Amino acid sequence: MSKNLVELLADLNEDEALNLIESKIEDGTNPRDILEDTKEAMQIIGSRFEEGEYFLPELILSGEMINDIMEIIKPHLVDDGEEDEKLGTIVLGTVKGDIHDIGKDIVAFMLDINGFEVHDIGVDAPIQKFIDKIEEVDPDIVALSGFLTTVFDTMKDTIEAIKDAGLRDDVKIMIGGGPIDEQITEYTGADDFGDDAMEAVALAKKWMGE
Repeated sequence: MSKNLVELLADLNEDEALNLIESKIEDGTNPRDILEDTKEAMQIIGSRFEEGEYFLPELILSGEMINDIMEIIKPHLVDDGEEDEKLGTIVLGTVKGDIHDIGKDIVAFMLDINGFEVHDIGVDAPIQKFIDKIEEVDPDIVALSGFLTTVFDTMKDTIEAIKDAGLRDDVKIMIGGGPIDEQITEYTGADDFGDDAMEAVALAKKWMGE
């Protein structure tokens, strides 16, 4: 589609990008094409972050851009008459004791536009909120986000509670955020972890047989 939109988003030119998106919507552009451009731009932003060109403020801005883009195009996605079959259902949230939402929001967005039904329960989410949502929507995957090292125990407790509720065998569990690695994954009892949004998408697709 429009390389110009990808460049505007990747360069964090929010006002110009949003104006262009609104113009494209008015001109009848399929909002799914805009989502594809947004996905490409988010991949570029992620690469720039990994390479040290972008830092936390840029990630925060990219998360804000995602929210603004979705506000513009979601009504049109609902009305476009296309109902794609979902790859799977995911319950996602930042665990109790942590209010960081930028990474979680980007992961939720990338999972959504890659074909997953995402139920985001927000930040500082109590264990019971995870349990209730799992029982409600019967997900294939549960994703726990946490940026602070102080919430590793909470992640572990959340996963143990899912097991105690008799729900662990029915879901795959991924964790992500900040300093999480294989050692923390083993400690918490999760199945795997993702370093970034694209790894989370790749992992979810693998688990769903894609």
